[in-house]
Amino acid sequence: MVMLYLTRHGETEWNVEKRMQGWQDSPLTEKGRQDALRLGKRLEAVDLTAIYTSTSGRALETAQLIRGKRLVPIYTDEQLREIHLGDWEGKTHEEIKEMDPVAFDHFWNYPHLYTPRRGERFIDVQNRAFTAIEKIVERHSEGNILIVTHGVVLKAVIARFKNTPLKELWAPPYMYGTSVTIVKADDGRFELLLEGDVSHLEEVREV
Repeated sequence: MVMLYLTRHGETEWNVEKRMQGWQDSPLTEKGRQDALRLGKRLEAVDLTAIYTSTSGRALETAQLIRGKRLVPIYTDEQLREIHLGDWEGKTHEEIKEMDPVAFDHFWNYPHLYTPRRGERFIDVQNRAFTAIEKIVERHSEGNILIVTHGVVLKAVIARFKNTPLKELWAPPYMYGTSVTIVKADDGRFELLLEGDVSHLEEVREV
């Protein structure tokens, strides 16, 4: 049996500016760094076997802050990267709404209909990230694994764990930065034990 601890990277500068990041990157804010340290403290009693993180700098830094001084290996996996957002990356929500109103509406309100001209669909993200998690579980017959990834990735794989359709992708709870989701993986089955918990954080902001 493997216990998976899944989290989203800490708050970034582009999160605060409401800019879409995707495969691009921006630095963690001070709040993002402090929240990662708080999650590290929450997980102090968990004997982590390994940490897997997206290749994005914001996720890798979050993973390093959570690990702290513990001697736990960190592995990067590009299959845990955020959704590729094509021409939207680096632009604000308002800019995207103006340049691509229908796709922007689909992205947030009808995710199952979202089909970008450049970039990935939600189903693409779900398939690659879920496969990556299956491979991680195959690699470790037992233990506690921390996975540091991104908002869309988390919502997509959690939908797969719960067997809910992608049209309900954005259903609560909101995936705050450094929230924690716990999943038990046993004999090819995944059981969601805790979703998007933020009880270790002092303040949460939807970014």
